[in-house]
Amino acid sequence: MLYQAYQAQADVMMPVRALAATALSAAAHAVPGLNHGAIRNLTAAYELIARAGLTHTRPDYGIHSVMVGNREVEVSEEAAHVTPFGTLLHFRKKDIETAQPRVLLVAPLSGHFATLLRGTVRTMLPEHDVFITDWHNARDVPLKDGRFGFDDYTAHLIKFLEVMGPGAHVIAVCQPCVATLVAAAVMAQDNSPAQPRSMTLMAGPIDTRVNPTKVNELAKSKPMSWFEKNLIARVPFRFKGAFRKVYPGFVQLSAFMSMNIERHTKAHRDLYAHLVAGDVEKAHATKSFYDEYFAVLDLTAEFYLETVRIVFQEHKLPLGELTFRGERVDPSAIRKTMLLTVEGERDDICAVGQTLAAHDLCSKLKPFRKKHHLQPGVGHYGVFSGKKWDNQIYPIVKNVILASD
Repeated sequence: MLYQAYQAQADVMMPVRALAATALSAAAHAVPGLNHGAIRNLTAAYELIARAGLTHTRPDYGIHSVMVGNREVEVSEEAAHVTPFGTLLHFRKKDIETAQPRVLLVAPLSGHFATLLRGTVRTMLPEHDVFITDWHNARDVPLKDGRFGFDDYTAHLIKFLEVMGPGAHVIAVCQPCVATLVAAAVMAQDNSPAQPRSMTLMAGPIDTRVNPTKVNELAKSKPMSWFEKNLIARVPFRFKGAFRKVYPGFVQLSAFMSMNIERHTKAHRDLYAHLVAGDVEKAHATKSFYDEYFAVLDLTAEFYLETVRIVFQEHKLPLGELTFRGERVDPSAIRKTMLLTVEGERDDICAVGQTLAAHDLCSKLKPFRKKHHLQPGVGHYGVFSGKKWDNQIYPIVKNVILASD
């Protein structure tokens, strides 16, 4: 009943939000400039009501061109490979004469769309040929398309790298660092010609026994039966994925927001104040963030539950017990792929040391093929977005790719 209750509430609020949006539009046309204080207060309230809801549709990346050198280059999105659960999306640049390093950007599958990494893509595009794992919303995937668990996620990464061909690089952000390391290990064990030349793992839970965070402790505080009983729901009949068991994106969003509820409440109070004051730039920045943050997607139940068990409860990878399709995964088989790990000093989701643990697992890598960067002054999201990512972290990532290309 969890999903049905949520959908019923969303259906009730839909006309309220629509009415607020209509009133906002009418006020804007009736009072050009909105200079009167009472009108500004009213329209600010209308806008907050109109925005008070979630969307389950992937936002646009909105990257139509980038500067390459001293000229603007057109960018188009092309599907290089498609499965029911994800698309290997290529940001193809038009009329590029010099080949650029091919990079697979592995986005988290944790309740938000891959567009969460829009800024990461935009930063990398001028100097790299960028692909991204554009995961699909599980509530839109029919039951006939089967299951999608941890092994299936890993198999997608292997297939995507094979489609891209030999010589590609891979960058994983947050949760998929584990599956990315597993994929690289499996490809190394199979001596695959498509194993990546470099692998960058950013703020990922390789070993959550190191400096456990509140997120890690929560994952271990309940038995798996509790997660299945309380957090898993069936997709309502009206959607393509009807009756599929999922971990709803709105549940994940609620969990994230509850961790920092005061910050989110303050952000919306500030947004109201910016709208009243007519501070368009600050209001736009807040609205852009929450447009992305409130776009949620559902995870298949099996992927979510297996991730909780394998990564956060049983620590299968660091203990050397993880298997892929029945065969033990051996990260020490990785010998040709350069490894970079990146952590944020203030990360309260994936603590310092958890990603660095990958270096011990890749024990056969030569020292010159290993590099670690701890970024001062950033939390989880600052590792892959924002000014410090652009100016301090990205140059290190770029240099690792160049050194191994």
